[in-house]
Amino acid sequence: MIENPYKRLPPLECRTDGSPYRMTPAQRKQANALIRRECCNCEDGNCIVLDDGDTCTCPQMISFSVCCKWFRWAVLPLAGTLEAEIYRDKELKRCAVCGGVFVPKSNRGKYCPDCAARVHRRQKTESERKRRSAVDS
Repeated sequence: MIENPYKRLPPLECRTDGSPYRMTPAQRKQANALIRRECCNCEDGNCIVLDDGDTCTCPQMISFSVCCKWFRWAVLPLAGTLEAEIYRDKELKRCAVCGGVFVPKSNRGKYCPDCAARVHRRQKTESERKRRSAVDS
């Protein structure tokens, strides 16, 4: 018999009072898009793991709490910012350029990944321009 990988996943975390972590409507909308796009157990909004002959709607897509172990441990880490917003275990920062929320890779992170490349390119160009102008001809 084939072992179900769902059974090997660690249990879901709960708050200190025992209640599950909850999402805001905006976070739920992002989570639903992520589930539709990335979850291998979701097919047309139905959960394959819970399918016993009748179609069963994915409980994570209709709930504001984090209630699916597969979503928590396999799908949610793909969106690090959403995971950090829900669990608040990682520090979130705002980008100095666009103002978007991102999870920094180090404590010195100042820009989101999208803006970091542009800022680095601009800073490098300015540095090279300054270096070239300081050379005596």
